[in-house]
Amino acid sequence: MKILVIGAGRSSSALINYLLNECAQNDWTLFLADRDLDLVRERLKNHPSGRSIELDIMDIDQRREAIQKADLVVSMLPAFLHVKVARDCLEYGKHLVTASYVSSEMHELAEKARAKGLLFMGEMGLDPGIDHMSAMEKIDEIKESGGDIESFRSYTGGLIAPESDDNPWHYKFTWNPRNVVLAGQGTAQYLKDGKFKYIPYHRLFSRYETVKIQGMGPYEMYPNRDSLLYRTSYGIEDIPTIIRGTLRHPGFCDAWNVFIRLGLTDDSYPIINSEQLTYRELVEAYLTDDSDKPVELKVAELLDLDPDSEIMSRIQWTGLFSDQKVGIENATPAEILEQLLKSKWNLKAEDRDMIIMQHEFKYRLNEKREKLISTMILKGENATDTAMSKLVGLPLAIFVTLFLKGTPFKNDSSIPVDREIYSPVLRELEEHGVVFREKVIPLEK
Repeated sequence: MKILVIGAGRSSSALINYLLNECAQNDWTLFLADRDLDLVRERLKNHPSGRSIELDIMDIDQRREAIQKADLVVSMLPAFLHVKVARDCLEYGKHLVTASYVSSEMHELAEKARAKGLLFMGEMGLDPGIDHMSAMEKIDEIKESGGDIESFRSYTGGLIAPESDDNPWHYKFTWNPRNVVLAGQGTAQYLKDGKFKYIPYHRLFSRYETVKIQGMGPYEMYPNRDSLLYRTSYGIEDIPTIIRGTLRHPGFCDAWNVFIRLGLTDDSYPIINSEQLTYRELVEAYLTDDSDKPVELKVAELLDLDPDSEIMSRIQWTGLFSDQKVGIENATPAEILEQLLKSKWNLKAEDRDMIIMQHEFKYRLNEKREKLISTMILKGENATDTAMSKLVGLPLAIFVTLFLKGTPFKNDSSIPVDREIYSPVLRELEEHGVVFREKVIPLEK
């Protein structure tokens, strides 16, 4: 059996280690492909069951040659590149598993794959992934006990552990920095008390809520993408409230909103002569005030902020007002911001990250109203063996292994919402410390 993993980035280490172990036990082979061959070799560590491939995913011949040799493909690429891999898998009759959100085009390809007897499974990581599986387990339990679900709220945050929290943003990169910079773009959609809600990107980070996490205290939550999509997938079409959101430490959202309002998260156009600009000059270019006031004061006045506020202090700390040159050619504002933040939010070797996931269900059961809170908190070991890598990679690896060993799975969905999938995967995740702590609270009728 030959497994091809495409992408050896920062979220891949747990996936690769798990699959290498399974390959050794089952006489399988893991082919790991990435544009960075040194990174591939670092991940494989000369494991006898591992093979390295230098692969530019945009090279059609290279990509197709690698896919044709595999029995199953795991794509760890950015979501927009999955389609290229999926088309090749469909043409050559290969199974495909990814951790990313399933786009409408990927859903269409998955339907064609199922018609050919192939498995195309997406959203098999952390969020999306573990969130679906852990939520569906509770939804099914409540329904089977006769409960009627009135509200479902789900939050996930990839954060820094308190013992490694040493900057005023209380945040560091634990997954693809580009995805962090571009997070939330589009319009968030959800349902609250029977009313549809829409939040455009330019208002998203000023519309956060404060939520309480079991054992951890208050966090900020901003709504994710399209929560409405999952009413049908979860079998809760008539639910009055469904909100899925991202967690950040208090103070993050207001400060991040400064970047948005300045225009620095825009990835749609290049900045002319960006390599010659300093960060201070870049900010000046976005301001209409041409006076001799300090750029910090101009920004504060433009955004109606106290120049001495914690928000401005966080922005100052990033180096956005510094005389350091950007140094990258034809960069978009988002690329410039990403580069700036990578130097400030980089994990130190012994830093520990932390994943928080919490589901909240309100339901009627036996003429009573109750609220179930289900919370999972997991910390990483260091900058390589992160909780993010573990919780993105392990569900993928467990599912792939179960499938290749012949576990019978339904093949009628593109995301892991069926009991045949979530039950064995969640049970094995518990062996790796992925445990949800539950609390039931009586509510007034």
